[in-house]
Amino acid sequence: MRLSKMLFVTLREDPAEAEIPSHKLLVRAGYIRRIGSGIYAYLPLMWRVLQKVSQIVREEMNATGAEECLLPQVQPAELWQESGRWDTYTKAEGIMFALRDRRNRDLALGPTHEEVITTIAKEMIRSYQQLPLHLYQIQTKFRDEIRPRFGLMRGREFIMKDGYSFHTDEDSLKETYKDMDKAYRNILRRSGLAFRAVEADSGAIGGSGSQEFMVLAEAGEDEVLYTEDGKYAANVEKAVSLPADAEPSTFKAYEKRETPNTATIETVCKFLKCSPTQLVKNVLYQAVYDTGMTVLVLVNIRGDQDVNEVKLQNELTKLAGEYQAKALISLTVPDEEAQQKWAAKPLPLGYIAPDLSDEYITGSKSVNSKFLRMVDRTAVDLENFVTGANESGYHVVGANWKKEFDLPKIVVDVRTAKVGDRAVHDANQVLETARGIEVGHIFQLGTKYSQIMGATCTNEKGEEIPLVMGCYGVGVSRLAQSAVEQSYDKDGIIWPVAIAPYHAIVTIPNINDTQQLETAENLYTQLNQVGIETLLDDRNERAGVKFKDADLIGIPYRIVTGRSLKSGKVEIVERATHNSQEVALEDVVSYLQKSIAAAVDSKQ
Repeated sequence: MRLSKMLFVTLREDPAEAEIPSHKLLVRAGYIRRIGSGIYAYLPLMWRVLQKVSQIVREEMNATGAEECLLPQVQPAELWQESGRWDTYTKAEGIMFALRDRRNRDLALGPTHEEVITTIAKEMIRSYQQLPLHLYQIQTKFRDEIRPRFGLMRGREFIMKDGYSFHTDEDSLKETYKDMDKAYRNILRRSGLAFRAVEADSGAIGGSGSQEFMVLAEAGEDEVLYTEDGKYAANVEKAVSLPADAEPSTFKAYEKRETPNTATIETVCKFLKCSPTQLVKNVLYQAVYDTGMTVLVLVNIRGDQDVNEVKLQNELTKLAGEYQAKALISLTVPDEEAQQKWAAKPLPLGYIAPDLSDEYITGSKSVNSKFLRMVDRTAVDLENFVTGANESGYHVVGANWKKEFDLPKIVVDVRTAKVGDRAVHDANQVLETARGIEVGHIFQLGTKYSQIMGATCTNEKGEEIPLVMGCYGVGVSRLAQSAVEQSYDKDGIIWPVAIAPYHAIVTIPNINDTQQLETAENLYTQLNQVGIETLLDDRNERAGVKFKDADLIGIPYRIVTGRSLKSGKVEIVERATHNSQEVALEDVVSYLQKSIAAAVDSKQ
């Protein structure tokens, strides 16, 4: 393709709406154009990148025996209501575009396709002899992000590969899950990306186990905790660890003490000259279920630890049935306005004890009249601890479970693992941190959807059994931008060779020089004929402008038909290293073939 014929416009200044380097560079280099909040047009260069990523995904998926299909973007609300996720996605997470057609039927633009694929399986799979089955698609998804940002990283419209597998049992599912783990590693490796596979929370998708694939980059929204031995890695939402040992308590007898102006852990520990590991803090949450029921949750946790709200959400979701609910709509720390709706009297905030009375709650049809009490494992074994006294300005010291306070029946792990914690698998290993961009996620769904939606088959004994399911997603457009976030410099993008829009760009410093022009035209033709995808910069621009644009758009190899032509050579500049060398005209094709093959093969 000739740049003079392309829709090719570069910008010298960063766009105002862009926050991270990859977003700035993709806009400046003419890859994407903002159309609306979280909505972007993929311009010709970007579309070539997306096609290459998609092709790598297809090849790896097809190699596992998966079959490609295409599912509808518009989905009937009944399917989501049947699975119990309509309220979760339209109200709790609020990320699904809901609409009504002319007959007043509720519809949604698909953020994901578990309900659709389960419906197809229910109607078409009858026998174990049809299994295992694995279908996937590459399609535009729609999610109404609260705050779209970072370009294609968190847009409202994006391209995704999602796949779904069906099995007779968990063993078969685990085999496909293993295949997907390998396929996803291959996809990222072939795309030229540094990544880490980590244990993850299943979120609203659900299921028993899941794994995320993180492209390592400083601008990543996710924090990954890992050990140096390579045996453990997890998203911080999921990570577990061994906390530091609690210091022995200095208090030997139970007593109530006046502790003025000590509503924080730091201030009370300073006042009482104690360690936060000797303290039980009591954190109040307000949970709202899909039935409209509000439940006040009191979590006891060691003073030096923080509640991981994702872990807490998961524990509360498990208890939904206790409140005749299917899903958790929201989880918040109740502010003053929220407290006014249910608090019978002002709460002793900052001084709450584990036995905060249920009388603080004005029960009603929509508010549960008792606190749901949970204790984190870090607080269970504490002795002679410090905690609130349920009275502003007072704490108690020397307190014990089963003596001064009842130990809650629900014991949970809801603490946030931290850098420097000891690893569970080896206490000699400590957790380290990295930032990552989630580009892939695989789930073992089990029978979560098949049981609810009645997707069954007959087994070898003729018995009706629910289908066991797996779910596997790759963000195609997100992966493309994450490659830029991982690899750029002050001059622009540095594309991995395998997914670059073109392999090479032939730059003519002076289009009025007949020799430069003719040589460039010949090289352009030769290279494309042998499969080296090549751009020709034949624009009537200054050489400096062309060189800057070539660096900005990140094409792996730049061929310059300049002064070295007098000795029968051209200059070839490698974008990643800026290394430059003169190559004889007759050797250009073979030189690039070897260089491209070496770059791609090293990632296979």
